[in-house]
Amino acid sequence: MLDPVTGEPMDEKELAEQLLAQARAQGVSLVGPGGLLSSLTKQVLETALEAELTEHLGHEHGDTPAGSNVRNGTRSKTVITEIGPVEIEVPRDREGSFEPQIVRKRQRRLDGIDEIVLSLTARGLTTGEVAAHFDDVYGAKVSKDTISKITDKVIAEMAEWASRPLDPIYPVIFVDAIVVKVRDGQVRNTPFYVVMGVTTAGERDILGIWSGDGGEGARFWLQVFTELKNRGVGDVLIAVCDGLKGLPEAITTTWDRTVVQTCVVHLIRNSFGYAGRQHRDQIAKALRPIYTAPSEAAAKERFNEFADQWGQRYPAIIRLWENAWAEFVPFLEYDVEVRRVICSTNAFESINARYRRAIKARGHFPNEAAAMKCLYLVTRSLDPTGGGRARWMIRWKPALNAFAITFEGRLEAATH
Repeated sequence: MLDPVTGEPMDEKELAEQLLAQARAQGVSLVGPGGLLSSLTKQVLETALEAELTEHLGHEHGDTPAGSNVRNGTRSKTVITEIGPVEIEVPRDREGSFEPQIVRKRQRRLDGIDEIVLSLTARGLTTGEVAAHFDDVYGAKVSKDTISKITDKVIAEMAEWASRPLDPIYPVIFVDAIVVKVRDGQVRNTPFYVVMGVTTAGERDILGIWSGDGGEGARFWLQVFTELKNRGVGDVLIAVCDGLKGLPEAITTTWDRTVVQTCVVHLIRNSFGYAGRQHRDQIAKALRPIYTAPSEAAAKERFNEFADQWGQRYPAIIRLWENAWAEFVPFLEYDVEVRRVICSTNAFESINARYRRAIKARGHFPNEAAAMKCLYLVTRSLDPTGGGRARWMIRWKPALNAFAITFEGRLEAATH
């Protein structure tokens, strides 16, 4: 656009400043119906549609037609945009063969609106809350049925995501269960199992989500890990899990050199489940010397001290750690940098919090497919680094070097 005074081209900032000044002088608001942004959006869309029709017909407006097809007026149409409803005039052609792309036939929402709906849904808002949000913020009426149809669009995308190729090696994978209430005849607790991998580049990748019925065993887990192997995962150095039945055997059957490690965070949290609230801080302090011990022998000594102090009051905690000891002690063999990665304090818990927040907002789901769609919408909105990229990458590089030394040759072998 040219400056009306100098005749020189204006940059975007100058143009915005001039338009804003004009709007203020004319008493036009920035947002809302009839506002500056709405008027600009209307002009941009109508200009783009006119350009599309010109290309379709092969001649400019007012020029001699290139063929029998010519312009045939316009029709009014309201589209919902990121700034609210905008009424536009869509040009038509006499033969009705014009298929606009910027605002397609029967399209009532710009593509950005669908992404807003998906983003709000991934953050735990129900269809009713999303509809209310559009009404309050944009002054636009979007029905709950329309919102459900928008979220249904990701089903095909979800199927493609669930079968996508994976990396040949993951230094660490985490396996965890999220319990969801599903109303299928009657409301029941249904576990959904999430497998997250940390890539050699340090990015956290949700490899897949599987639903179960709570009675899964080695056969179920073998199917899960065989699927991951068929999608390209040739090796896993460490698998961190929470004592799920049949899982360790299935992991080592799929990748025979993988070390199965009990999730230390889950072990600590499960310990709190047996303790009185008034003793949890003391127990947390007493457990810390066990999982920070420099060796298994030192950890055993600290555990015996813990048992002497708390065993009589909370024998179930002692039994919990004794039963998990074989899968806990591999943790103690690694460099402190590796421990920081596989001790899943932040690696998985922040992601789990996102899943649980979205699930809690809904209470329960009509079926497993609806629950899976919700979990996938959360997954597609995640930052692959899990947030705090700079801090994570600073921690990851020393860990990667420690992995390369501890599991000598395996990182290189899997990538060549």
